[in-house]
Amino acid sequence: METMVIGIAGGTGSGKTTLTKKLKERFGPDVSVIYHDNYYKRHEGMTYEERSKLNYDHPDAFDTDRLVRDLITLRSGESIQCPVYDYTVHNRSDKTVEVKPTRVVIVEGILIFENKPLRDLMDIKIFVDTDADVRILRRILRDVKERERTLDSVVDQYLTTVKPMHEAFVEPSKKYADVIVPAGGYNVVALDMIVGRIKEHVGK
Repeated sequence: METMVIGIAGGTGSGKTTLTKKLKERFGPDVSVIYHDNYYKRHEGMTYEERSKLNYDHPDAFDTDRLVRDLITLRSGESIQCPVYDYTVHNRSDKTVEVKPTRVVIVEGILIFENKPLRDLMDIKIFVDTDADVRILRRILRDVKERERTLDSVVDQYLTTVKPMHEAFVEPSKKYADVIVPAGGYNVVALDMIVGRIKEHVGK
């Protein structure tokens, strides 16, 4: 089984997950999804307050080497045990989830194009490009409603780490994209083009 690896990158709140979900819904069991966020490094011995002050938008926050190894394993036809990250406590949990090899593997994350070994494993690199005002509003709603954060903490994190790291690492990585998609999963034309390319690969 030949595996196609698709990378979906873009800034926080850009619409990466919406695009990923629509592709997963369209192709079902032919698609596996790996989120770079699940590979955040684990921080033992730190309090919640200490963990909440860490910079989670810098490349060093991730165990990307493990993701690269896991992706190589999937491409070789073997399953992996993917780590699980708990956003409510700012730490990786003790749980893992089995991910089985499929015809298509989607890797999603803000910094997946920043790392060359990871980037080189991708057959198609998609960058979701969305206006910064839209992205911050989406992030506020998501973090407050889904991740139990306070409004003040979300705004503080955005100004101190998210925005500077986006400008330093995420935006420059756009140059590595094969396809730039404005508005993510809501861009019907781009979505149809991506679906068509995957259909050629999976034969559906």
